[in-house]
Amino acid sequence: MKKAIPVIVAVILIILIGAVGFGAKLLEKYSYSKERADLTEYFGITGENDVPIILQDEQIEEHAKIFDNICYFDIATVHKYFNNRFYEDKSENSLLYTTPDMVYANVVGTGTVTGYDADFVESDESYDYVLSRYEGETLYIAADYVKKYANFSYELFTEPNHMQIYTEWDKRQTAPVTKDTQVRYQGGIKSEILTDVSAGDIVMVLEEMETWTKVKTQDSFIGYVENKRLGEKTEEEPIPVTDYVEPEYKANTRDHKINLGWHVIGGVGGNDTLDEAVAQTKGLNVISPTWFTLTGNEGDFSSFATADYVEKAHGMGLEVWALVGNVDSVDVDLYTVLGKTSNRRHLILQLLAAAREYNLDGLNIDFENVSLDAGEPFVQFIRELSIPCRKYGIVLSVDNYVPMNHTDHYDRAEQGAVADYVIIMGYDEHYNGSDEAGSVASIGFVEKGIENTVADVPKEKVINALPFYTRIWETGADGISSQAVGMEMAQTYVSDHQITTRWDEETCQNYGEFQDGDRLCQVWMEDAESIKVKLNIMEKYDIAGVAAWRLGFETADVWDVIEEYMN
Repeated sequence: MKKAIPVIVAVILIILIGAVGFGAKLLEKYSYSKERADLTEYFGITGENDVPIILQDEQIEEHAKIFDNICYFDIATVHKYFNNRFYEDKSENSLLYTTPDMVYANVVGTGTVTGYDADFVESDESYDYVLSRYEGETLYIAADYVKKYANFSYELFTEPNHMQIYTEWDKRQTAPVTKDTQVRYQGGIKSEILTDVSAGDIVMVLEEMETWTKVKTQDSFIGYVENKRLGEKTEEEPIPVTDYVEPEYKANTRDHKINLGWHVIGGVGGNDTLDEAVAQTKGLNVISPTWFTLTGNEGDFSSFATADYVEKAHGMGLEVWALVGNVDSVDVDLYTVLGKTSNRRHLILQLLAAAREYNLDGLNIDFENVSLDAGEPFVQFIRELSIPCRKYGIVLSVDNYVPMNHTDHYDRAEQGAVADYVIIMGYDEHYNGSDEAGSVASIGFVEKGIENTVADVPKEKVINALPFYTRIWETGADGISSQAVGMEMAQTYVSDHQITTRWDEETCQNYGEFQDGDRLCQVWMEDAESIKVKLNIMEKYDIAGVAAWRLGFETADVWDVIEEYMN
């Protein structure tokens, strides 16, 4: 028996050690982790003045900054989430905001705003904080100044820095915490702890799962709490912020369809061709002479305008919307003209002076090949020009090419808000320099242009421009070339070369071709038939009217189908 005692003791010790080990494993498996998350890493904080943003119920990639105890957003964040009408002019160190009747300019780094009305009369306003500031190359705008022009709420939290922003106030579910517990990074007792919550705290319920619920705490930590720690859910409807009211942009639109024709004026003497240009027109009510061309980077332009022309046009029952263009501008950089506030102002003042001197009814802005970097300055120019035009009843129309992938930066939606008419240049589907021969304006191209534009611009502001010209294409061993000709010349070309044309259902045009040695000659005709189909599409979308490039290139029968459309 004495010999058995050590063996029994050893067995008991082995059992006890095994039991302790098994218990430790059970404890490790079922006990709650006490490890706490690195909150700087969790929020992605990069510095002591960096402020991560929780927008609604998700953290976004953009961050705010704290400078001198004031919260700031970079201008890209402001444009993306709050209001895209803030305009940065680095060349003149200013931040601008434009309303229907005022431009407000803040010198970056100050708390002062100078307002300019339609007549450029100044008025100053001061704030007790810096409204905007640069950090490196990045412009930051004070959150409270942004709130002046956008409806949102924000709340700042410390330890660590982060902020909650609401721009929408939908119904939300909440629940009380029933027992002191932790909010964890993920659902599971081994997940790191983000923060502690106490019994009675109210959390927002974001997503409920089998045993865990995704919640947001009152200080905007988003994580997971066990379902058993939450009480009965209730639904609440938050009170929205409505301090900012979107202003009304009153438009100088007409109560009838527009029928506009561009009258190409090559010099002052070209004004004498008005009678000839309109002789065969029917239903024409607006003429746009190509009078003004940018000549310098400071906002100067040349002019072929005469008062006699306007007086004569008015006598014919025509409004005159003078074209302001850059097609023939030599050594003029549109970004320099429009990107600098003083240049824009000079251009606007000169245009207003011309509108008054010649008694113009409107201005037609035809800036082509607007580069990506000039997109914002171009839109800002339209905003600023619209202010005096709106006050003095000058119709402001803006020309836009159809290909959206090349002209998204023209911001048609903003043009549609601030300008009176947005004119679609419904042609140049294929142009001199295209990689292949093709129609100037196939019906699919035209309809897509209208469809895309009315998606952004009120239909009562949309005018579609038709081509009164055709391109004659030649493709050979040495490449491809084309020339633009008027309708009558195109018909003569077809007749002289004995081309048999056929109606092409895809383009809704009369198509013809012939082989001249090794050259393939092709023509997609613009004529009364093709124009009629385009007008039918325009009628379908119930837009504001029609324009035509250019007077003198059409045949008389085109005006019969336009008159039918007008009536």
